[in-house]
Amino acid sequence: MIRHLTPADYRQMAWANGKGVTVEMLRIETDAGLQYRISRASVVEAGDFSIFPQIERNLTVISGPGFDLRGKGVAMQARPLQPIAFAGDLPLRAEAVTAPSDDFNVMSARPTEVTVHAAPETLPEGGILAIYALGVGVVNDLSVGLYDLILTDQAARIDGHFILARLQQAVWADLAR
Repeated sequence: MIRHLTPADYRQMAWANGKGVTVEMLRIETDAGLQYRISRASVVEAGDFSIFPQIERNLTVISGPGFDLRGKGVAMQARPLQPIAFAGDLPLRAEAVTAPSDDFNVMSARPTEVTVHAAPETLPEGGILAIYALGVGVVNDLSVGLYDLILTDQAARIDGHFILARLQQAVWADLAR
């Protein structure tokens, strides 16, 4: 099964802290709460990140120079195309923001591996592959455009520049909600 989402399918919403806007591409909630959220946002100035208790976060800068994330005893660098993971309940602040940076975000109730791929390859099946296009490309003979999101439970042959998040298979039924 494959699901192809384009920017026309996404929705804009305010950040939890009210200081910016998120483009939400996918949100899966169950009775247990948020399971997955995939979104894109812009960091344009220094400021606090929103707190999401019991949520794992993964952030990948997709344009701009990046920035630093700092909190008590924590210092991380958010740099282009280098995914970083952190706990959503950790109070963090974006610092050293020298220019706007757009980032791709995966929030989940469990740790989720996020990787960047820039060469033709076959991704093995296992769970749900969330494949985010950083330019025009091809996924299993399907042409995709910039910022399209492909969700599939099959192996995927990709050709282009993509970010991949592997979600648990159990969420496939929740995608129909």
